[in-house]
This record gives sequence, structure tokens and C-alpha cells, in this order.
Amino acid sequence: MSTFPSSLFSGKRFAVVGLGKNGLPAARALRDMGATVVAWDDNAAARAAAGDLEVRDPVSDAFDFDALVLSPGIPHRLPKPHPAAQRAIEAGVPILSDTELLFRAVRAAGSRARFAGITGTNGKSTTTALLAHILGEAGLPVAAGANLGPAALSLPLLSHDGVYVLEMSSYMLERLAELRFNAAAMLNLTADHIDRHGDMVGYAAAKRSIFVRQQEGDLAVVGVDDPGSRDVAAWLATRPATVVRISGSQVPLAPGPALPGAHNAQNAAVATAMARYFGVPDDVIAAGLRSYPGLPHRQQRIVTIDGVTFVNDSKATNADAAQRALVCYDRLIWIAGGMAKAGGIEPLVPLFPRIARTLLIGRDAPEFAATLSRHNVPFDLVGTLDAAVPAAFAAAKAAGAPVVLLSPACASWDQFTGYDQRGDRFAELARDLNAGGA
Repeated sequence: MSTFPSSLFSGKRFAVVGLGKNGLPAARALRDMGATVVAWDDNAAARAAAGDLEVRDPVSDAFDFDALVLSPGIPHRLPKPHPAAQRAIEAGVPILSDTELLFRAVRAAGSRARFAGITGTNGKSTTTALLAHILGEAGLPVAAGANLGPAALSLPLLSHDGVYVLEMSSYMLERLAELRFNAAAMLNLTADHIDRHGDMVGYAAAKRSIFVRQQEGDLAVVGVDDPGSRDVAAWLATRPATVVRISGSQVPLAPGPALPGAHNAQNAAVATAMARYFGVPDDVIAAGLRSYPGLPHRQQRIVTIDGVTFVNDSKATNADAAQRALVCYDRLIWIAGGMAKAGGIEPLVPLFPRIARTLLIGRDAPEFAATLSRHNVPFDLVGTLDAAVPAAFAAAKAAGAPVVLLSPACASWDQFTGYDQRGDRFAELARDLNAGGA
């Protein structure tokens, strides 16, 4: 691993809009590679954190840039384009993600390092981390990031035998132009982010683009457990890459203690297929599955107190993700709520008999309460996570339920800066119960 040459993008001009966990590292990396960078964020505090970058609104003058690097969460089409995106479209300036520029930087630096891309409505973070873990255990130079963990342009320059393992959101995928994934995977496809993509067709098209530049000899891995993914599998049959179809019913090469449930069996199958493509032997893959430590906020076991285990699944920001956790437990206390996605928790009704009691938090708790009432599931509207955790512990002891599960089926922005802050607070509250001798 090494750093990128300081003259790699000399003479190039980039506007970087959105100075969060993707945008700020991207702006600094592009500048360090020799580019002229104009950075902007609509938030004054984010602008103040930009340090010695040139900070000005790129729409305030002639839009003479080689590209607009727009942070993934900022729309360039729907529901309404950001002013910088509108200006770029009018000026014919490409709108790119930082993953695209990582690919260009790697190739411009002369490295033939390979790219693995993983997408899907759910499971992509676990699969990305799992594949990176297996490749690292096999001794390959590996760097993982993008939607998971480090921003793409903060990753190091890898040698020819290295592999970039990138978690790709639909927002990132719709801003690619040249990036070709030697191995690409789409785990599943259920409704999400419809506001950004217009409808399910638009969302599916964004996800499918992870495969579009693949060539003969590349690998395309696709789930077959949902109709949307099966449609993509049929389309891939007409494409040049080798196709591997995977399902949650497949038996992993080895049991992974941090990989419970059928959804993780699918994740393990994807990581196995991709690791094999990169030349990793099955015995090394099996060892990697066994030693994989898991990710924070994805069915993360925090603490067990008086026989009650507290599980942090804060990453479950929609009902489909919550379903994957609920199905793993026969009897539990459920903490849910926040900013609901379309459809709420109606898809979870078949799992309601497993729930001894639900503690509801956040903005859309009343909506969830109405659904639970219709199906006679006991619940309490407690409002906040601080109130929910001790109440859930008391409910677990009263009902003899061995698990308290935070799997909110909601976004977190009504009360937290993100799912990670929500999960960290849950873990802190659970550990405080233990420290207090509850």
C-alpha cells in the first residue's frame, strides 16, 4: 500500500459539494493529488470544518469544472436537484461519486488493482466487511470502504494484486461513468429510496448499474430470493460476465458465530463466491467465516444481564432489515421506531407472535402503535431510547424473554445523527444497566 502521486490530477478542477464523511475526505484527497478544488456545504459548521480548502459556492461564478463531486446524500435529480447539480447539468459538467474518482486515480497511478463492488437493499455492509476480512486473511492487499467505513478517496493506493472492496449505495451507483467492477454482487432488491429514484424501476436501474461495464472474465453474483433480484439475474444471463446465483438457503462453508440467520447465509455465500474469484482456497474462506468478528450495529451482542441479552441492530432502518433480525429469535422484547419508510412495519406481521412486548420511540411511533394494536401485540409508547432500554429490561424479566432487540425498522434522523449514534446510545444504556447491578 502507498499514497497516490501528488501530481496525479494536476490541471483538473473539481467542485466538491457536501463536506461530510464522503465529501471532505474527497476534497482533501483531490487537492493532495494536484487538483484545484472548490469546496462547499450548505451548512456553515461544515464549511468551517473545511480548514485550508478553498470554500465558496461553486454556483457563484462560472461553472468551469471537470466534474462536480456531489456527496451521495445530496440529490442531483429527484426529489429536487441541488443548485450545484442543476448548474452542472446546464453546463454539461459530469456529476460523479468519489468511488468513480478512486477508480480513475488507481488507473492513472498505473495500478491494476482489482475492484469488488457490493450492493443490495440490505446486507451489503456485512458482506463488504466479510469479504475484506477473508481476503485479508488470505494475505491479499485489501482496502474496504465507500458507503461502509472510510470514504473511497481516503483509501490507499494498492499494488497490482490488491483488491478494493467497495460497498455501493444506489446513490453512488447512479454517479459512475468508467468504474468497472471485476467482481460485483447485488444481494437483494426491495423498495427503498423511492423519493430519490422516482419509482421501483428507477431504483432497480441504479442498483443494476453495478454490472453494466463488466466484461468477459468478470464475476456477477446475484441473489435469487426476491423477485427484483431474479429479474436482474435474468438480465445478467444476456451479459458477458460469469453469473453466480445465491440464496439464503445455501449452507455456508463453515459456521460463523457473527453471521446468524438465513440472510447471513446469503451474505456468506456471496463473500465465498467473490473470494473464490480472487483465488482464495476454500479452507481459508471457511476459516475467515469462522473468525469474522461482525460489524457494530448489525445484530451486535452488547451485554447479557440476568439471562437477558441486549442486541444492537440499529442498522435496520427499514422493515426488511428488521425482519432479518426478528426471525433469529423465538421470543424477544423489541425496541422500534423513528422515521418510518413506506409501508411501515406491515411486512413484519408474520413475526409478531415472537414479540412479547414492543417499546416504541421516535416520530412515527404512533403509526407503529396502530399496526401493533390491530394485531394485539403489547406495546408502550416511551418516546426515547433512554426510556426504552430500562423499560425493555423490565419487560424481558416479566415475560421471561431472553433477548432485548433494538431493530428499529426506521431511519434515525428525528432523534440522532445516524443509525450509528443510535446504536452507540443503546449500547451505552445497556452497559449502564449492567454497571448499575440491575
